[in-house]
Amino acid sequence: MDAIVKNFPAGQREARPTQQEAEEAVRVLLRWAGDDPTREGLLDTPKRVAKAYRELFSGYDETPEEVLGRTFEEVAGYDDMVLVRDIPFFSHCEHHMVPIIGKAHVAYLPKGRVLGLSKIARVVETYGRRLQTQEAMTAQVAHGIQDVLEPRGVAVMIEAEHMCMSMRGIQKQGSSTLTTTFTGEFDANAAEQARFLMMIRR
Repeated sequence: MDAIVKNFPAGQREARPTQQEAEEAVRVLLRWAGDDPTREGLLDTPKRVAKAYRELFSGYDETPEEVLGRTFEEVAGYDDMVLVRDIPFFSHCEHHMVPIIGKAHVAYLPKGRVLGLSKIARVVETYGRRLQTQEAMTAQVAHGIQDVLEPRGVAVMIEAEHMCMSMRGIQKQGSSTLTTTFTGEFDANAAEQARFLMMIRR
């Protein structure tokens, strides 16, 4: 799982390109597409694209340990499922660098500690803001929470539309892809899986 859940920058051998190098790469792509990067409407496009990419791929600068942060132990003995469903996200396909638009449903079974609910959405955001496959992102969210919180189990379902299927290639708009990952008791107990799936469909 190391290849799935570790941050990309930690494994880089070369420094990131500079802002100027990124902007020049955008100019090259504009020329390759057949346009003129020196025309008025495109003069600031390289700068805008580099700025947008820094935001869109900001997940490379975060780890689940940083995002999940503080946990809470005063839960009055609560040990049943905690579910946050319909978490919207945007990501980008690592094969074509076009958007993936979807929502995630994330649940865990506490073992003494719980997370602030916003932290679950933050984990989805962190992994979404990287170049992704949906399968890898689903596993990353589940194992990121499992490794940091160490609950009795984690369940993740992601539903998404891939623009690489909608905008190009087969061009099938509106088709969605579902992926799941289960750890711990969710993986071992079919009844817990079924309960998770029932709850996200209510």
